[in-house]
Amino acid sequence: MVIKEHPNIFPPEIACGYTMKEIRVSKKLKLKIRRIVIAGVSYTIRPSFAMPYMTGFVKDVEKPLFLRKFAVPFWALSHCFGKNPMYWYRLEATIGRYSLVGTTIKSPEKLPQHLSADEKHTRLLGEKTYIATTVGNNCILGASVSETASGKDLQKAYGVFKEEAECINPEYQPDTVNTDGWRSTQKAWKKLFPKIAVLSCFLHIFIGIRDRSRKKYKEHFLDAATRLWDCFRAESKRSFSQRVRRLSEWCRNTENEVPDVISVKIKKLRDNLPQFSQAYDFPGAHRTSNMVDRLMQRMDRHLFSTKYFHGTMKSANLSIRAWALIQNFAPLNPWTVKHKGHVSSFERINGFQYHENWLQNLLISGSLGGLRTGPPNPL
Repeated sequence: MVIKEHPNIFPPEIACGYTMKEIRVSKKLKLKIRRIVIAGVSYTIRPSFAMPYMTGFVKDVEKPLFLRKFAVPFWALSHCFGKNPMYWYRLEATIGRYSLVGTTIKSPEKLPQHLSADEKHTRLLGEKTYIATTVGNNCILGASVSETASGKDLQKAYGVFKEEAECINPEYQPDTVNTDGWRSTQKAWKKLFPKIAVLSCFLHIFIGIRDRSRKKYKEHFLDAATRLWDCFRAESKRSFSQRVRRLSEWCRNTENEVPDVISVKIKKLRDNLPQFSQAYDFPGAHRTSNMVDRLMQRMDRHLFSTKYFHGTMKSANLSIRAWALIQNFAPLNPWTVKHKGHVSSFERINGFQYHENWLQNLLISGSLGGLRTGPPNPL
């Protein structure tokens, strides 16, 4: 019954049947654990109210792990809930082994066609590193640590998202991705998905003008900002292009005395007009980076509270991936639930949940590591 209702949490070969291998009792939790064989591969069956590796019951660790959504440190969890800080650290790291895409999105048709991507600057043992973050449908679908911001390293980091998405749909090809204009980011996405349309973020043009002129050239800033957002509100590609050209002409008019800090940014908008205007060719495409910025603000607070990464590249990846999954599955603000009707981002994107307890919902969705291609490969 469960196999028929939720086939995406089982190996595909289970449709041909399975054989019982053994039944044993966990020494840690005193639970019966079953081992079955499917197509020559052994799998462990455990109840969703038990944590992986029998490290605890969900009812005992659900609330402490929920607090990790708000970056409560491990020592504080230990002080309030017992155990030791490393116990809570290991529980969280275990979650980070799951596929972000496969655990969050349960059917191919739910894969987003319009993405937003950016890099979060952070540090690993004091050295600057970058978290290549991919967002779609208001969920974090990619979070991989890159040693540098070069095209090669970013392609490898963003490539993790592609690999996980192709486990759900081998022919997955998103239509657009919105970026902040960093060339290495754009090249990385073009190499990963040759047919994708790389859009530049309109908001970054405004931010560049605001940060340099809001105080020193207040009147010019207000005038330029009004004209700029008038361009953004254009209802067609042709109208948008016309308004940008008029804005550029207004800047070049010496009588207006537009300062360079404003005119340079508007010239950049005019010179890269195709990257901004092509969003009109894709209804639903993200013209600004608002979606990824909102989620990266939470990431920024999390990293600041934890004082960034202190271990290896592997532990850094496990940490940020676990944080991303907790964000996708943990309960939303009660006011959001009241007005939107969805308990979590997972439910919002999939339209259902496996279990009313958010952590059990995550563990069930993370069956096979979030993959359906056999035993998951550890990161």
